[in-house]
Amino acid sequence: MGIDRRRRASLALTLNFIALLFAVSALTTSYWCEGTRKVVKPFCTGPVTLKQPYCIRFNSSNLNDSRLVQYIWETGEDKFLLRKFHTGIWFSCEQNVNMIGENCRSFLNIAPSHERGVLWLCIVAECLYIVLLSTGGILMSIEVCHYGNVIDGLKLNAFAAIFTVLSGLLGMVAHMMFTTAFQLTVSLGPEDWKPQTWDYSWSYILAWSSFTACMASSVTTINRYTKTILEFKHKRRNIEKNLKIKQKLLDLDSPDQVWDMYISSVPSTAEELLDLSSNGRKLSNASVFLDLNDLPDPQVEEYC
Repeated sequence: MGIDRRRRASLALTLNFIALLFAVSALTTSYWCEGTRKVVKPFCTGPVTLKQPYCIRFNSSNLNDSRLVQYIWETGEDKFLLRKFHTGIWFSCEQNVNMIGENCRSFLNIAPSHERGVLWLCIVAECLYIVLLSTGGILMSIEVCHYGNVIDGLKLNAFAAIFTVLSGLLGMVAHMMFTTAFQLTVSLGPEDWKPQTWDYSWSYILAWSSFTACMASSVTTINRYTKTILEFKHKRRNIEKNLKIKQKLLDLDSPDQVWDMYISSVPSTAEELLDLSSNGRKLSNASVFLDLNDLPDPQVEEYC
């Protein structure tokens, strides 16, 4: 039983550590969502002979001369450029015009004004999620390394389960708030940020994987706590049952009970008495006293 309880504690601690690692990785990265933006290509600068596929080229490099007729060679979709972007709780980064490097800005500034309160609540809930998850992991570590009283370990187990369940609920609420805030920002956000296509990325998957591992850890901890309580109750019932049996045996050792057993065990005839002595059964001097005068006369003579 102790080995099984130790294995369950190690499993719960491992799941808690995985959930904490995934949660920190998701919070500190900006790949919750990623996609592309369709933007108009800027005008090319520099020599005409230099090929620049990410800008619009003219037939002449002298853009300031109004007497020259400028021709644009790009038509239709060639005038547009698809720039990749990725967004997290803190930042939203987008590729530069030349497709080298990124330009990042705060996601709080991009979101609509009426959604910034939801984003702040999301950030607070994510931080509390990590703090409660760390607290539960510390309590589980103390319990795993604790070799003292079982009752103290059971109390640590109960508090660890409470903190882990609360952290899981906060994490779920935080992830859902970010999802809602991002979708509203896509619909109501500024025109210079709205994506054409987008999808959830690996940071978002890490966040929900962290929630899954957290709930698995809490379920394992609660199951271990419940199983330990049931084992204690089962042992207590067995102990109470044994105590009741011992109490009944002690009650039978009273003089009245012994006298009743003595009266019922006295042989009625001399033959039974002789049979008892011949079979090697010894009668205790303290418990058996037989008066020959109480026996019938024929039996007395036969006995003599």
